[in-house]
Amino acid sequence: MLQLGKRQELTVVKRMKFGVYLAEGKDAEERVLLPVKEVPDETEIGDRMEVFLYLDSKDRMIATRREPYAELGGIAVMEVKEVSNIGAFLDWGLEKDLLLPFKEQSRRVAQGEKVLAAVYLDKSRRFCATMNVYEYLETDSPYQKDDRVTGTIYETEGNFGVFVAVDNRYSGLIPKREAAGSYRIGDTIQVRVTAVKPDGKLDLSPNERVEVQMDKDAELVMKVIEEYEGVLPFGEKVSPEIIKREFGISKAAFKRAVGRLYKQGRIQIMENRIKKL
Repeated sequence: MLQLGKRQELTVVKRMKFGVYLAEGKDAEERVLLPVKEVPDETEIGDRMEVFLYLDSKDRMIATRREPYAELGGIAVMEVKEVSNIGAFLDWGLEKDLLLPFKEQSRRVAQGEKVLAAVYLDKSRRFCATMNVYEYLETDSPYQKDDRVTGTIYETEGNFGVFVAVDNRYSGLIPKREAAGSYRIGDTIQVRVTAVKPDGKLDLSPNERVEVQMDKDAELVMKVIEEYEGVLPFGEKVSPEIIKREFGISKAAFKRAVGRLYKQGRIQIMENRIKKL
């Protein structure tokens, strides 16, 4: 059976001026055309070749020797070639660009930028792209706790946190409690695996292990104190909003960092300010 949206190895069963017809075998009734411009000169009846099956501009199944950046159900980073009144068109490695409808955009995209998207068939059996990749991500990653990984942010949700496609393939989440700072859909980030859940999904954190992160945060706090000419104009009881604005970390991380600096004898803690010694 010919599989739309997949790469298959098929047999050349008939040659015409405009190309060759491919099928699973010489007696198979279902056939697909490989246009002449993609047929190697030395091709003969009976040859086997690997092709990708998609739809041409008239929505007819057609074969190509080109390899798309993502097959049906797959995920890839693709460039926006054009934005129209029905959505954006992505370069997915084939002659015909891939439509990313407005309703499938987690944010509005612009020509020339690259987006992470999955390939699906719409109700009319036309290939389309979606930036809502959650259901297309895999949960069998090779990663373990404390591994460092790279991923693309594909969604931010205030109640849950920041959703990340690790390796643009595996399902990961920076929980809300770990998601201090600013995150933007489409950004590539390096994070640490904090847990592998029973269902295979990854919990992530932008921070190092507590003992390592504490030292980094302490140096960050000291740098800001120095920018205030040695006296921070607020103490430990400052609001989480101000801490996030000034340092980009959580209040708990701030208090740990201040405690580390105090134990090191580098600061004096007062009710409404913190002073460098």
